[in-house]
Amino acid sequence: MAKIVVALGGNAILSKDASAQAQMKAVKKTAKELVKFIKNGDQLIITHGNGPQVGNLLLQQNAADSEVNPAMPLDTCGSMTQGGIGYWFQNAMKEELLNNGIDKDVMAIVTQTIVDEDDPAFENPSKPIGPFYKETDLPEIKSLHPDWEIIEDSGRGYRRVVPSPKPLEINEYAAIKKVVDAGIVPIVSGGGGIPVVKKGNRLIGKEAVIDKDFSASKIAQLIDADKLIILTSAGGVYYNYGKPDQVELKEVGIDDIQKHIDANEFAKGSMMPKVQAAVAFVRSTGNPAVIGDLEDVEQIIEGNEGTTIVKDAVPAAVK
Repeated sequence: MAKIVVALGGNAILSKDASAQAQMKAVKKTAKELVKFIKNGDQLIITHGNGPQVGNLLLQQNAADSEVNPAMPLDTCGSMTQGGIGYWFQNAMKEELLNNGIDKDVMAIVTQTIVDEDDPAFENPSKPIGPFYKETDLPEIKSLHPDWEIIEDSGRGYRRVVPSPKPLEINEYAAIKKVVDAGIVPIVSGGGGIPVVKKGNRLIGKEAVIDKDFSASKIAQLIDADKLIILTSAGGVYYNYGKPDQVELKEVGIDDIQKHIDANEFAKGSMMPKVQAAVAFVRSTGNPAVIGDLEDVEQIIEGNEGTTIVKDAVPAAVK
């Protein structure tokens, strides 16, 4: 039985329809794919992003902000979306397991991620959250929210960005490991986990959103996972993406792909953190990581789709 950490993007849960009903429908569709790992005999650990959800929740909080009903801070909003999405996944996975004749427990765990209070990311916001805006929307957005920092996000539109410190430790990893060893399917580190700093015996929340791929990599390392799989709507990894000579990779060594990371060849808001997180896992454990499309889960399990990143340097195999 292989222990597999699967990381899902928040954009895979929320589409243009931000209603709870639409997101639950998307989660149910995703659960049908994820159950394939369990049917294959694997022990599954699920983690997910929350960028769109936490951004939308912040908008709701700010819209209702008043002296008697003050808006919740970003770290608390992160915990709220972590709980909500975990609840959806918990129920969807249990239902799909039972539909397949599998009686296995599923548990969502509110997870805190320890970060460095002096991480330079706090001075350089980079994590996109919330909805996409058109360029024509920007004057109004900036007038309503003059303190926001907004960037163009990988050709998909403009989004607000917030600090995204690197995870140092997953506070609940020992408990997560026990849950995994008990054969329970955990949903953990939603949205990268709630960012906290240690102050003696206290954990104090920070207003930031941690990249879920880096947290997924950290969890996979801490629980001794056999494989890290990052699922995205973008599919596998390309060299020269979007150019006439683009090449989709099937298998690549970490030394080869590191050269392309160092040359900043991957989109910072989308593929770069996925590749960096995958390389960190492979470098630490020696086990493979896969980046692929959520709709190709069955083929990823069989090793026919996605980009597999391995430790030993090999010539880049292409599709």
